[in-house]
Amino acid sequence: MPRLTHLLGMAARTWTKEEAEYVPKYIRYGMNKPGSLGHKMANNPNKPRKRVWVEPVKEENLMLKKGDIVQILRGRDEGKQGKVSQIIKQRNWVVVEGLNCHYRYIGKNPAKDYPGQMVKSEAPLMYGEVALIDPSDNEPTEAEWRFTEDGEKVRVSTRTGRLIPVPAEETAREDGIIPEAYTETAKDTVSEEATRRTYVPSLASFEDEIMSYVGIKKPEKKPIRFFWY
Repeated sequence: MPRLTHLLGMAARTWTKEEAEYVPKYIRYGMNKPGSLGHKMANNPNKPRKRVWVEPVKEENLMLKKGDIVQILRGRDEGKQGKVSQIIKQRNWVVVEGLNCHYRYIGKNPAKDYPGQMVKSEAPLMYGEVALIDPSDNEPTEAEWRFTEDGEKVRVSTRTGRLIPVPAEETAREDGIIPEAYTETAKDTVSEEATRRTYVPSLASFEDEIMSYVGIKKPEKKPIRFFWY
């Protein structure tokens, strides 16, 4: 049991990036979203699983984004193109909509005389098994990050030199809303109203501000006479 002084010292120290991103040994990333029930069930601390060692891809070399059109380079769907629906950086996995699928037989219940059903699901592909599609000619290409004259970071095809825009799905929130493409409705708070400054700080107390806002005049207090003995 650590002492309180040890815990306070750990909280006061400055953690490095490697220590802050430390993941316990029993954590194994999969298709389930981290923090979801499926992820917690698959990573039970009382039932440790074999750790998977993955060589991480550097951020500057990670060209694929959610919503990109890619072509599969090997496997049963070699040569087919599809949209990236999920990227799992911890395993260098890429999931393509409707491609590299497998079937699972689930739901069999002999007690209720239910035979079950076949469920189709997409299996992940390794990062090197897909190639980004150049929108100018719909052919696979390699890409790299460059900067424009205005300082904007963009993706450029190394084969044609054309820009490959980042899909809007990359900036989508967890609820699926894309901020750039969202249209405000009558029930939404207008952005101008949400950013409007409604409070001006002052040296007056909270009670004095309320009285000034309501229009109540504060009575003048006579100074209390006091004597030193």
